[in-house]
Amino acid sequence: MNSRPADNLMNDSLRRRVAELLVLRASGHQSDQQRRYPQWELPNSELQRLLQEGVGGVILLGGSAVELQQRTQQLQGWSDQRLLFCADVEEGVGQRFEGASWLVPPLALGRLHQRDPELALNLSERYGRCTGEQARRCGLNWVLGPVCDVNNNPANPVINVRAWGEDPSSASALTVAFLGGLKQAGVLGCAKHFPGHGDTTSDSHLDLPVLPHSRERLDQIELPPFRAAIAAGVDSVMTAHLVLPELDPQQPATLSKTVLTDLLRRQMGFNGLVVTDALVMEAISARHGAAEAAVLAFEAGADLILMPADADAAIDGLCDGFSSGRLSLARLDESLQRRAHALASIPTSTPSGPIVTAAEQALEAELVRHSITVSGTAVHPEAGINLVRVDAMVPSAAALSGWSPALRIPEAEGFRSVVLHGEGLSPWSGQPEAPLALDRLGDGAVLLQLFLRGNPFRAGRDAQEPWAAAIQQLIALNRLAGVVIYGSPYLWDSLQPLLPRGCPAAYSAGQMQEAQRQVLTALCPTTTPTGNSGAFTD
Repeated sequence: MNSRPADNLMNDSLRRRVAELLVLRASGHQSDQQRRYPQWELPNSELQRLLQEGVGGVILLGGSAVELQQRTQQLQGWSDQRLLFCADVEEGVGQRFEGASWLVPPLALGRLHQRDPELALNLSERYGRCTGEQARRCGLNWVLGPVCDVNNNPANPVINVRAWGEDPSSASALTVAFLGGLKQAGVLGCAKHFPGHGDTTSDSHLDLPVLPHSRERLDQIELPPFRAAIAAGVDSVMTAHLVLPELDPQQPATLSKTVLTDLLRRQMGFNGLVVTDALVMEAISARHGAAEAAVLAFEAGADLILMPADADAAIDGLCDGFSSGRLSLARLDESLQRRAHALASIPTSTPSGPIVTAAEQALEAELVRHSITVSGTAVHPEAGINLVRVDAMVPSAAALSGWSPALRIPEAEGFRSVVLHGEGLSPWSGQPEAPLALDRLGDGAVLLQLFLRGNPFRAGRDAQEPWAAAIQQLIALNRLAGVVIYGSPYLWDSLQPLLPRGCPAAYSAGQMQEAQRQVLTALCPTTTPTGNSGAFTD
């Protein structure tokens, strides 16, 4: 006979039910020593305890697709309920987990939609199906996409190429097509970041952006893609950490009942899961403790609490809120029912077979082919510098390695590779008219390759680098061999007009190896890369 007091048993039951609302961050690697971001990724002992105590979801990052298969099985084995397994695979599973398909950024299809809507819609649906089917093969059941933000602000430092369009029409049509592909694959989707993060100039990972628009303006630009996604039956909506003073001058959308309950639930009629964006982001964590942030988000209308800064504190805070009557137990039942309904709507099995099929490989190449621009003549083989700027020290999904076409093909043409990144030595001289310190780089013509796309946590620092002046400096010295931009179309739009007539130049929305191969094969059509770029070790 259990001698524990009844109120303790009730508290245990409440705590387990509350824990179901949390989605915690974990490494895709199985070993604690392999965690890439230990400040956010809990060690296995903590994960196992929390999953055994009822935590209902995990968001994963890092490792290979095969490791992810094993990791999701391990995590599920630590829980006695079916878990939500999700990842930010907005550009295919290979964006986060090597060995799967890394697809071109959605904005590439947004621009294609302006030229060939039918083709763009077809590719978007296939994009969604490829992402969803590979997610399922790896053990994921929830894709945190599509991004429904309308990227109508070229200065946006965090959305940029992640958006499906720069206007509401393209963004709406393409996100619905993508969602259709996800549904065919049998995974949950997520429209984000409500009510729209496309017209901001600051990054909510680091600050609290303000969107000063009226409700009428929101109805015209920001809200249409979310309305379209809701009409298409999207399973979940993710909140945005930004303030809309015309709607709620006090709280960001994630913590605003006006935005989540009045606007999203009542006025727009969304009945699925509402999930917060990560609560560890500075826009929230710099202003609220983990317990209060979770309570405010649930109070506002969120169902699921993503990445609280402290899981135990978030659970304790929510339990206190329900026990005190601040939070409604009826609302807890609603949220848990929405979670159960979402999981019941998708298959429980993990499909067998290879992570990537031949058809999906062909789709990767086809998407790249429709999203590159090549102009000018071929690159002239000569002894010079292959100057490569990457926008992170460890590019996502290994965009650059010793075997990358961005290095190998120019090296076969005679160019010596010099790789720059934000954490390394600066190439800048400090002189506005001659910003590149060419004496540090060496002699010869310069083939300039810029991997710059707008990334979270960068605070727009990459956009401040004087590449326009650097190109003009190289032109004046007759040392510009060619220019390739991988990533932001806005950077290409600003730099391409500066290039001399016939200058070898190319743009690719994607940064992956397939994009590099297609671009540089077009610019260097007679080259067969050889050698090992010094990458071999024993």
